[in-house]
Amino acid sequence: MPFEKGQSGNPAGRPPGARNKATVMAELLLHGEAEAMTRLAIERAKAGDMAALRMCLDRLLPRCRDRTIELELPQLTSAADAASAMAAITAALAVGDLTAAEAGELAGLVDRFVRVLETTVLEQRVVRLERDTARPDADRRDQADQARNHDRRHVSDEYNFGDAP
Repeated sequence: MPFEKGQSGNPAGRPPGARNKATVMAELLLHGEAEAMTRLAIERAKAGDMAALRMCLDRLLPRCRDRTIELELPQLTSAADAASAMAAITAALAVGDLTAAEAGELAGLVDRFVRVLETTVLEQRVVRLERDTARPDADRRDQADQARNHDRRHVSDEYNFGDAP
């Protein structure tokens, strides 16, 4: 029998925040030794142990995943603004103010803006067309229908060789 959405198959299972037994045991073994082990890692790093040096640096200066970008972009209100924004992003990449990944993310943002803008404009056009077509212009529609029917009669007469009604 399938589980209901949002309900655990084992309601009496591990509670949220519970830790693994191996993790708890490792913490108990290291309790009180962290300072001595840190000192040893630092001493080995100073002595030239590259693995220890890498470990120490990773703890002191973790890898930068995201950073604040200072870049003047035009306010995006039209497709022309998007072109100016892309030019600014490309120029910043060329002089080294942005990494390729940062430029790619910003370009993606500008691209999404353009797609939203295009969708909005298309939606406005469809609404306008539907509104214009829904007007009660019976005379205009009747005239168009008559013109179409006249064209059809003319075409069918042109190809009538006498054996068709």
